[in-house]
Amino acid sequence: MLYIVATPIGNLDDISARALDALRRADVLACEDTRRTRALLAHYGIPRPARVLCYREQNEAHMAGRLADLAAEGLAVAVCSDSGYPGISDPGYRLLSLAVERGLDFTVLPGASAVPVALLLSGLPASSYTFKGYPPRKPGPRRRFFEDEKDRPHTLVVFESPYRAADTLGAALEVLGDRRAAVCVELTKKFERVMRGYLGELRGLLAGRPPRGEVTLVIAGNHPAFRRAEREGARAGAEPQVES
Repeated sequence: MLYIVATPIGNLDDISARALDALRRADVLACEDTRRTRALLAHYGIPRPARVLCYREQNEAHMAGRLADLAAEGLAVAVCSDSGYPGISDPGYRLLSLAVERGLDFTVLPGASAVPVALLLSGLPASSYTFKGYPPRKPGPRRRFFEDEKDRPHTLVVFESPYRAADTLGAALEVLGDRRAAVCVELTKKFERVMRGYLGELRGLLAGRPPRGEVTLVIAGNHPAFRRAEREGARAGAEPQVES
């Protein structure tokens, strides 16, 4: 059996009993960063499996086949990334695709994810949303990335490096207009922070002052209620709300 194990995105207590059981019973553990996974195992007093393999973006194509072979041999193979779900902006898709192709049994053990946490903390509509991973680094592709979402009503969720967050907010502002948004930093950790406001305000807040920690951006969809120019009573230059 192949187990896809969701691991905490910050707070180590955010892991399910099923995930811990799978880690305890694993014959083989494949992880993105062996040091981070070792810390998780130590926190819960779980012995290190006999076989621990590094499964990361750089070796994903090769390791997917190896892990599928081990599962096919009848071994319990647990797969986890640094945080959240393998396969969602982390290595995992190739392995899952191969497992389906070969008819291997696998299951996903649910747990923490930055996407729903940030979505709910943003205060923006959560009934329909789009998650698009990391935007491109280069300006042209990054602009096209947002142009694809320009006319859609769904709330948009993306991950971003703290050092590119201001530039990404600027690109979103240029393409989408000044919409409501939220910058979520260090989710579930001790210094969790949520900054809410309009894209222009948030870009100005982060310009030259990159946040410390992992960043998830949430941007309102194309609706008059969330566009600054059309919202009645919107105050120009209002400070974004910052909550801890």
